[in-house]
Amino acid sequence: MTWNRFKTHYYSNPKLGLSLDISRIPFPDGFLESMEPKLQQAYAAMDALEQGAFANPDENRMVGHYWLRAPQLAPTKELADAVSSTLAKIHDFTAKVHKGEISGSAGKFRELLVIGIGGSALGPQFVSQALGRLKSGRDKMHVSFFDNTDPDGMDFVLKEIGPRLKQTLVLVISKSGGTAETRNGMLAAQAAFRSAGLDYAKHFVAVTGAGSKLDQVAVKEGWLERFPMWDWVGGRTSELCAVGLLPAALQGIKIDQMLAGAAAVDVVTRKHSLRDNPAALMALMWYWATDGRGAKDMVVLPYKDRLLLFSRYLQQLVMESLGKELDLAGNVVNQGIAVYGNKGSTDQHACVQQLREGVNNFFVTFVEVLQDRTAGPAPEVEPGVTSGDYLQGFLLGTRDALSEKNRHSITITLSEVSPRSVGMLIALYERVVGLYASLVGINAYHQPGVEAGKKAAGTVITLKKQIDAALSAGGGAAFTAETLAARIGDPGKTELVFKVLEHLAANPGSHVTKVARKPWHESTYTWQT
Repeated sequence: MTWNRFKTHYYSNPKLGLSLDISRIPFPDGFLESMEPKLQQAYAAMDALEQGAFANPDENRMVGHYWLRAPQLAPTKELADAVSSTLAKIHDFTAKVHKGEISGSAGKFRELLVIGIGGSALGPQFVSQALGRLKSGRDKMHVSFFDNTDPDGMDFVLKEIGPRLKQTLVLVISKSGGTAETRNGMLAAQAAFRSAGLDYAKHFVAVTGAGSKLDQVAVKEGWLERFPMWDWVGGRTSELCAVGLLPAALQGIKIDQMLAGAAAVDVVTRKHSLRDNPAALMALMWYWATDGRGAKDMVVLPYKDRLLLFSRYLQQLVMESLGKELDLAGNVVNQGIAVYGNKGSTDQHACVQQLREGVNNFFVTFVEVLQDRTAGPAPEVEPGVTSGDYLQGFLLGTRDALSEKNRHSITITLSEVSPRSVGMLIALYERVVGLYASLVGINAYHQPGVEAGKKAAGTVITLKKQIDAALSAGGGAAFTAETLAARIGDPGKTELVFKVLEHLAANPGSHVTKVARKPWHESTYTWQT
């Protein structure tokens, strides 16, 4: 790469503390200019989105996550007031919790358990990891998560909390209030509180849609508080509403600075001038790198431990937004960009060997942070050299090593990791995703595949109940998977019946025992009372 190309294609915004190097994506001369008509259409679509267009036609909804950090731009006063009043409520509730004015059945809250999944967990987890114990060395509250329906995972978290459960505040986050994984986590937490002799209603807070199942439960049982989720904020873009701001504030993170950082990036990325708009530049790099059809994966390598979970957060934001079967005209396009990554320099001992010499099916996004640490100068590991110098050396060296083998990369540089810069990253990628979706002609704001997966899971649960009923009515008879599938009248689901039986037999309390036989499919299953 030449210095002249770097100079030409390096974006720097000292006011934001943000730089972007696209010079190592080898787009040819004239590419940026050739994309200008598509880019103008993308700008127009984004402008319409922010003005209140119904960008989620499947659900007949607006998409308004940009109003969360600029409520004055919301299309109605009611929406603006809802955002502002909720932020004020978050601040008020958090202050009272920290002072002990709001407390549980055993005094002041010192632990926080967040129960959610997908967008209700990935963003809060990323922010908690990135900004926890940032300067003071300790948080206002220690945060744990239930982010799955895995009983062993929930047991692990509860054991970690241990006797501090009596000092634990629980946030249950679900827009619909019917998300199975979140409901299951809520029930597991409630059972733990009951076992400890605690009134869980004095510890629980709901973040949900008005009138949802969860909202109704919280009202009926007299939970501590309820915070709103709005239908115009999708889960993957919900970090800067109560979903993410409430747990962050309770942890002690300066959420106003996060919002300010996001708002500052929004201002820059609204510009219709390509050279002045880092989100537009990134969207065009994604387009060129993937041939506008997801031909390559995106490897995200932040060279900062605090940003470890950034790639996980981006997996949902990017893949749920862009992974679409149909374009806006109804044509089958099977779009998407797969995202994976860990952190530097850990990945140099994991996947860089393949990235440099294996299949060339990716492009890299390096995230560089200039400030090494917040606690003063780092100690030297060699004369005149710190561990932070080595970290930058590994980043720059890996970037060059990949370039030597025609492996392409983008580099984002931040001055520091702070609430403001994390807010900037969130806003930047939200905008890139929206612009890229417009460039390739898809809807970034619905998720029909996710709904299909939920329906399929429901089918399995229904089948499990049928299996239980058939076995329990069998009078102690032994069934193979085949004979049981026939008994419930659905031989076409024999494989699913077998899988469910194997799971039941492996778990105490299911009442199902297995006798293994050869061949394996002749194994039998019996109901034991």
